[in-house]
Formats: sequence, C-alpha cells, structure tokens
Amino acid sequence: MQSEVVQLPLSHRLWAWFETNKKQAGWGTGLVIGVGLIIWFVIWQQGENEVKASEALTNVSIPQAGNAGARPGSADAFLKVAATYPKSAAGARALLLAAGSLFVEGKYPEAKTQFERFTREHRDNPFMGQALLGVAASLDAQGKTNEAVTAYKDLVDHHPGESVIPQAKFALARLYEGQNKLELARSLFEELNRNEPYTSLGSEAGMRLEELLARNPNLIPKPATPAANALSLPTPTFNVTNAVPSTNVIVLTNPAPSTITTSSNASKP
Repeated sequence: MQSEVVQLPLSHRLWAWFETNKKQAGWGTGLVIGVGLIIWFVIWQQGENEVKASEALTNVSIPQAGNAGARPGSADAFLKVAATYPKSAAGARALLLAAGSLFVEGKYPEAKTQFERFTREHRDNPFMGQALLGVAASLDAQGKTNEAVTAYKDLVDHHPGESVIPQAKFALARLYEGQNKLELARSLFEELNRNEPYTSLGSEAGMRLEELLARNPNLIPKPATPAANALSLPTPTFNVTNAVPSTNVIVLTNPAPSTITTSSNASKP
C-alpha cells in the first residue's frame, strides 16, 4: 500500500516550530519588537527635529520676508539655526541663507567660508550649485580674478546640470573679457544670447556681445567667400598626342618654294 505524505499548512508548521522552540522564539520576538521600536523612535525623532528646525528657520526669516538675507545681523541668527539642527534640511537652508546674508553685507571672506562649509557638509543637497556659485562670487567680489575664474569654470565643467550654470557662464565671460581673453568671452556671450533668448541674462549677454564686437571688429566672424563655396570644376587639358588630326588645319614644316615644272611628255603647242 502506497503511503501518502500529508503536507501541513504553513501556519501549522510554524506553530509546531514555535511549540518546540518557545525560548528561542521568545527571544527573537523580543528582538524584532525592540529593533522596530528603535527604528520608529529614530524616524519620529527625525520628523520632530525637522519640524522644530523648520519652525526655527521660519521664525528667523519672517522679519525679513521679501528681503531675505539683507537685514544686518541676520547671518548670526541663521548660523544659530544651522548649528542647532545640523543634520536637517532646514538647517542646511539656514546655513546657505547665512552665507548669502554675509555676502550681501559685503563680508566676502566670511561668506566664502560658509559657502564652502555648505559644500562639505551637504554634498547631496539640491542647492549645491548655489553654494558653488557663492564660493566663486565671493572670490570674484574680493578681486581674486584667477581664483574666481577657476571656481566658475569648475562649476561649469563639472556641474553642467545645475540651474545656476547660465549665471556662472556670464560671470566667467565677464572675467575673460577683463583678462583680454576676448575669443573666450565672445564664445560665452554668444552661447548665452543663443540659449537664453527670452531671459534678462540672455539679453544682457547680447548687449555685452555687441559692445565687445564694436570695440574689437576683428572678432566678427568673416562671411564665407563665394570662391570657397563654388563648385570646383576640372580645368580642361589638351593632349596633343591623342588628338585627332583636323582636316581643316594644315601645318607646314619648312615649306619649299613653289615651282612650276613641265612634264617632258607634255604636248607642245
């Protein structure tokens, strides 16, 4: 007689294992519950931290609504929020606003320090491009032209997807013009005027381009000459060796004088 193996439902098998391993199951269940509680508490605490950070940032920002960063001393308030909530999104924004406030106040070295701090502490932040532009602008404002050119160019070359790239290119073109690197300046002004046609920045680039070309006519691209574009036709050649003799042309070589001879057999009159 063939024996049949009866498969117990999964719930029955689990219960059977639990009855056999009650002690281990108890420890495992307690561990899972403990880990779950820790995770929940961390998430809850982060949420609460974000809420508090946002409230603190709002309280600092409200007095200067519509003129963010312009009120003297606001940088200190923003830096306090950033220091209190360093890992929060609101804390990151506070740090960037503090750097911007310092820049508006004309404290360019301090602004550069905070912009650089943002790039170190918030590498994955979506406002990274603004911080990098702030670093370059701070160097630019201090008259450190070579360092500013390097910073702008690094932003353009290595962060092409950032929304601040047009501003960086315009600033770079302006500095190139000041360094008498006119071809590089012309190229960037042309690019901005072409790619940003309906923006104030594109219009400004177009005006700067016109002024640059007016002062330096040699930068105006020369139109292609017709000869360069004309269809090149082969020059006809004549091969005397293979030419077919013409029946209408007689070539005489050393012609002898014409003489009249009388045949001896001709009849006399």
